[in-house]
Amino acid sequence: MKLSFNLNFAMNAIKKNKKTYGPYILTSSGMVMMFYIIRYLIQMPSMETIPGGESIAMMLNFGSFVLALFALIFLFYTHSFLMKQRQKEYGLYNMLGMGKKHLSILLAWETIIIFVISICLGLFSGFLLSKMNELLLIQFMDGTINYNLTMNLSAVIYTFIVFIPIFVLIFIKSWFSILKMNTITLMKSEQIGEKPPKANYVFGIVGLILLAIAYYIALSIESPLIALAWFFIAVSLVIIATYLLFISGSVVLCKILQKNKNYYYQKNHFVSVSSMSYRMKRNGAGLASICVLSTMVIVMMMGAGSLYFGKEYSLNERYPYDFSLSFYDENEVFYKQEVDALLKEQNVNPINLKKYSIASTTGLFENGKLILDPTQVNEANAQTMDNVANIYLISLDSYNVSMNKNEVLEDNEILMHCVRTSYNDDSISLKDGTKWVIKKQVDDMLTSGEAVMNIIPSIFMVVKDINPVINCFNSQLDEQYPCFIKYKYEFDTHLSKEKQFQLNEILYNHLRNLSIEYNSPFSLEFKEQERSEFYSIFGGIFFLAIFLMIIFVAATVLIIYYKQISEGYEDRNRFEIMRKVGMKDEDIRKSINSQMLTIFFLPLIMAALHVTFAFPIVQKLLAMFNLRNVTLSLIVTGICIFIFGLFYVIVYKITSNVYYDIVSGHKQ
Repeated sequence: MKLSFNLNFAMNAIKKNKKTYGPYILTSSGMVMMFYIIRYLIQMPSMETIPGGESIAMMLNFGSFVLALFALIFLFYTHSFLMKQRQKEYGLYNMLGMGKKHLSILLAWETIIIFVISICLGLFSGFLLSKMNELLLIQFMDGTINYNLTMNLSAVIYTFIVFIPIFVLIFIKSWFSILKMNTITLMKSEQIGEKPPKANYVFGIVGLILLAIAYYIALSIESPLIALAWFFIAVSLVIIATYLLFISGSVVLCKILQKNKNYYYQKNHFVSVSSMSYRMKRNGAGLASICVLSTMVIVMMMGAGSLYFGKEYSLNERYPYDFSLSFYDENEVFYKQEVDALLKEQNVNPINLKKYSIASTTGLFENGKLILDPTQVNEANAQTMDNVANIYLISLDSYNVSMNKNEVLEDNEILMHCVRTSYNDDSISLKDGTKWVIKKQVDDMLTSGEAVMNIIPSIFMVVKDINPVINCFNSQLDEQYPCFIKYKYEFDTHLSKEKQFQLNEILYNHLRNLSIEYNSPFSLEFKEQERSEFYSIFGGIFFLAIFLMIIFVAATVLIIYYKQISEGYEDRNRFEIMRKVGMKDEDIRKSINSQMLTIFFLPLIMAALHVTFAFPIVQKLLAMFNLRNVTLSLIVTGICIFIFGLFYVIVYKITSNVYYDIVSGHKQ
């Protein structure tokens, strides 16, 4: 009987507060649904057959960790709004004779009911939508689709393992919040606000300094690897600075508005500004949360969108030719003759044919000297990567033939071409005193997919005779990792995709037989074969970004919604007083618009500023995926900001109507 009473009492309490519990239950159900789906996708059978599936599974696994952590933080955050609305009700129960023990039992039952509803609704929705998400992911990854609908037991177990502790921790936090408050405090909780705080200029100055440091990091970093290392530091600084600036800046803004008598003492502004001053710390923290989430959404949209829509650009950068063959010994003339004969036999007329010799190693540049010592290079690579570059040696004959040039060099002269770096000295010297004079730096060079693939910068050196230079390099390199010549044979075709695959198979089999016969290694890169893995990885990243973006957008909307509800109930009495002294509903609407326009769009403006300064460092991260199309990234970023801004305006319109209904008495 007692158990039934507690259960019914808790269910009735949730029904009575459905306008606050409804969004919370939907949110927690959505978190459960998303987590189940992402775990389902990690373990779906088709993941093993998709090119790049292992990499995507690893990224999805990381995404599930991010989602679990975000669910913990966000459900704690949103539940605090519920507790604030329920505290008066708990105080009334306590006054009518219900002790803290019975309140704890009631709270436990409410938590259990919400957990059961969230788990059931979330898993059911996840089961229904998991196949749709699987099909969408496979479509993005250019994989093979199957239509079998199954429930993944392992994903269900993972979901319970994650969300049971989350709801237990939420209950414990709520329980302690009730235990430490007395009946009078609970009864007056809705009326307890914040004292208008003094402007904390120290917080503001610290926030500006941290933000300036983060912006400097974003603007000053050149290397993609260094950008990756510093990105999370910059993000952390921006988050801390945003909270400090909004908390202190909101106070300063309200004080400035209050001192402006022509602005403050107007019926459209008086109530709104005084209301904001009343809850300034919480108001600033809420706005900062909205700003941070908005920034995360836009950055994810612009990064993933740039990658997905620039995947063809990245593919062409990494594989500039349809076919690229490499030979590694002196039989290169024989091999090239064999390839020429085979192409003629297959009636294939190669386009953009390039035949050249190239060698590569890694070096460290210091004051006009090229250091090849592996120990020093590795130390510089591990620490700052400053002045570390891949060195490519190309023979003058190869350069002139491939680039249709007529350059002439002496033995001690070179031509130089720099990729993602610069070299300002007029010569290069080795440790043994060997020196080459830079005759000139050329603007164009043989298109090298290998150089594009490398994260660190590249320097091409065109030399008169490549063999003596290689000997000089090898005298200072580790014997296990020498510098050696690769003989390249690259070309395009006008063949269809199907015929290109046929040609690739014929080429590979023929060269493999020759390699076995002459014990001579080779490699063959075929663009169309690599395309599927490229599209798979980029599509998987795009899908994961959309997945997380939906979570963050929902979180942003919910924070705004709860913020409007809680502030609406706090402001209702003040507007009721103003209505008694003559304020009309039209004036209330204008006052609400004044408050919204004064402070509501600050997070969006600040988020746009964060994204603007984040753009350079995001570009460096995109370079790790061979995407250096700045124009495309700018267009995608502009579209993302516009779409999110439009969405933000719609949310503003909806939530301002909710706030108006509360303060005007239309919602009780």
